[in-house]
Amino acid sequence: MLSVPHYTAAHVTALRRAIPLCAQRAVRAYSQAPLRVPISLPNGISYNQPTGLFIDGQFVASHQHKTFEVLDPSTEDVVTHVYEAREDDVDLAVAAARRAFDNEWSVADPAFRARCLYRLADLIERDAETLAGIESLDNGKSLLCSRGDVALVSRYLRSCAGWADKLFGRVIETGTDHFSYTRREPLGVCGQIIPWNFPLLMWSWKIGPALATGNTVVLKPAEATPLSALYAAQLVSEAGIPAGVVNIIPGFGKIVGERLCAHPKVSKIAFTGSTATGRHIMKAAAETVKKVTLELGGKSPNIVFGDADLDKAVRNIAFGIFYNSGEVCCAGSRVYVQDTVYEEVLERFREYAEGLKVGNPFEDGVFQGAQTSQVQMDKILEYVGIGENEGARVVSGGVRSGDRGYFVKPTIFADVREDMRIVREEIFGPVVTVSKFSTVDEVISMANDSEYGLAAGIHTRDVNKAINVSNRIKAGTVWINTYNNFHESVPFGGFGQSGIGREMGAEALDNYTQVKAVRMAIEAVEK
Repeated sequence: MLSVPHYTAAHVTALRRAIPLCAQRAVRAYSQAPLRVPISLPNGISYNQPTGLFIDGQFVASHQHKTFEVLDPSTEDVVTHVYEAREDDVDLAVAAARRAFDNEWSVADPAFRARCLYRLADLIERDAETLAGIESLDNGKSLLCSRGDVALVSRYLRSCAGWADKLFGRVIETGTDHFSYTRREPLGVCGQIIPWNFPLLMWSWKIGPALATGNTVVLKPAEATPLSALYAAQLVSEAGIPAGVVNIIPGFGKIVGERLCAHPKVSKIAFTGSTATGRHIMKAAAETVKKVTLELGGKSPNIVFGDADLDKAVRNIAFGIFYNSGEVCCAGSRVYVQDTVYEEVLERFREYAEGLKVGNPFEDGVFQGAQTSQVQMDKILEYVGIGENEGARVVSGGVRSGDRGYFVKPTIFADVREDMRIVREEIFGPVVTVSKFSTVDEVISMANDSEYGLAAGIHTRDVNKAINVSNRIKAGTVWINTYNNFHESVPFGGFGQSGIGREMGAEALDNYTQVKAVRMAIEAVEK
């Protein structure tokens, strides 16, 4: 039998530093790693981190006993290793989810499903500071951002719990000789693939509505950020959710994602990520005609009119692009400022951006933490170079911050043309372009000149203008005098190549139910 060596964290770190950056996340080791490891967070909290696959209510090693490393983007150090799922692990997870769907969850009293989700929300709230610390350690985002994420997670799970017993069908009047009605039923096993920019929040956006409507789940977290999804998995069990209802299998998209999309017993795929990957998932899911929902990329316009409250507008456009280190699908990465206030807004924006604290996500006052990976940081800096070569002017930032950790200074470009790549392509980082416009018609044309349509922002004191422009903008979400302002009851999703379907709100339930029509003949009763 082949003897496979055990690689320590030091061995794997040395390997990572010796190979090209593009291959960093592919570093794998054969290991008899523990299923939990102790971790001390920089915010003073110590906890045991699950590292196994969560299948059928248990943390287990993967069949091949392969692991992959998880890095701290702020220090570039290895945090731990987690087990890597492969195709046979996907099959086990799907089988567990199918058993739970058929035998327990889909036929459970809706009130029971609601109680479970309420308990899960309570547990998330109980462990909020631990979860926020995990997010900042794993993703690199500031603790300020992480705490906001966790708060929305618990609120959203409670919102989903409230919907569990409100999945109404309807009676259809078709005459006296038939009784006709509809009912909304769950789909089955849902394959869910989430990104690395909001790991726990996307976990809740996928799991909440799926469970409320009676479905079961096999979820693949991003390989860069699996830790919060695994920690939350143990809370799923603690909340009393039956084994197999939720399964969490870290792994790589080309293996786990492909198998989920192709699996004949997976009824639906829900994906959040890049538009390019979303196209591939649609094609893969088409082979078995799965239902698909996609929340994809964006290049969202953020418009400042001359009559806006400029102090608030500047804060909003800064929050719209630099929040979460700019790694936000709906980031307001194209700012349009009316010519009457253009120079004033640009200067105020520069001063505000340069006043933002960038650095250790656990340090007090830090607004912008690290980018999630070196690959992402390098991509952002490459776009800065592209913008400069195209003739755009760097007003602020445009460089790496420090020499350890994946930090990029908030970057503002001016003197841009609408055909520049930095204006048209999603950068997914703290980089924004600022353009000038004169009229309402002109800015609407500029704002809509994109293949994307995820979000938009409008800043004005004129309510008529705000409503008129919001009606004409092609985007799934329009924020007026605010930005990146989410509420669990308000649906979120995109137009165009920004996706299909909606997250949150009542609309999210439509993604996880199918309508059955029942028509029964009624014999006449003799009088």
